[in-house]
Amino acid sequence: MFELIGIPPQALFGQLLLGLINGSFYAILSLGLAVIFGLLNIINFTHGAQYMMGAFIAWMLLNWVGIGYWPSLLLAPLVAGVSGVIIERLFLQRLYHLDHLYGLLLTFGLALIIQGLFRNYFGSSGLPYQIPAELRGGQNLGFMFLPNYRGWVVVASLVVCLATWFVIEKTRLGAYLRAATENPTLTQAFGINVPLLITLTYGFGVGLAAFAGVLAAPVYSVNPNMGADLIIVVFAVVVIGGMGSILGAIVTGFGLGIIEGLTKVFYPEASATVIFIIMAIVLLVKPAGLFGRTA
Repeated sequence: MFELIGIPPQALFGQLLLGLINGSFYAILSLGLAVIFGLLNIINFTHGAQYMMGAFIAWMLLNWVGIGYWPSLLLAPLVAGVSGVIIERLFLQRLYHLDHLYGLLLTFGLALIIQGLFRNYFGSSGLPYQIPAELRGGQNLGFMFLPNYRGWVVVASLVVCLATWFVIEKTRLGAYLRAATENPTLTQAFGINVPLLITLTYGFGVGLAAFAGVLAAPVYSVNPNMGADLIIVVFAVVVIGGMGSILGAIVTGFGLGIIEGLTKVFYPEASATVIFIIMAIVLLVKPAGLFGRTA
């Protein structure tokens, strides 16, 4: 069937896999952005730099301390999350009652500073990060070859995204988070420490970005520009899904990754712009996004 339309099955499924890989990173990063915006009303432009930090923390743990990939999946998000808590306490808490533009400008400036610091120390060339021994090699599925690590990236990102959605939408902690967003004064009256909840939420969103960075380290070279190259696309994903929508970030992230992969097969010239074309169409038809709620 694929040969009839001139596309070898290996090429089609290979691009679908690549789309799923990209979609995995889109989903985790846009999920972190959605959590931060939905609960803090901050447009976190530092997210790409924090994704890059996660990859560099994993690289430093491996090359400077000898700590491998599996502990880094936990340690890198924790370290990045702590840095996020410091940023929230020092800077962002002063902006919650101001226009979104102030938060965007502040986080954009912080992103430039973080990226510049890493570029000055490590340079602009990519640093290699080895795939863990347990995930080397791949599986021959007959119609394509599936690298074990890339399959792991898809599964891990899907599990993290669904677990985050479940915690925020279906548990008491998630109810507290939503209540703190909608009516912080009343929530605090019930004895809930709203400022601490907001701080930890931002740290968690940063941790999600760093987790994606650790997953990306063996796939892409670890370099200071890896976040800057991705963040604009991720913001487009968030806008399409709906600003602050947790489910929208997950579904749209994976879906747009697959669409991008298919576009590379059928019309490669549009693969770099297809997400932005979809964003323009969605904004015309439904300005709040596919899963967003209108005010």
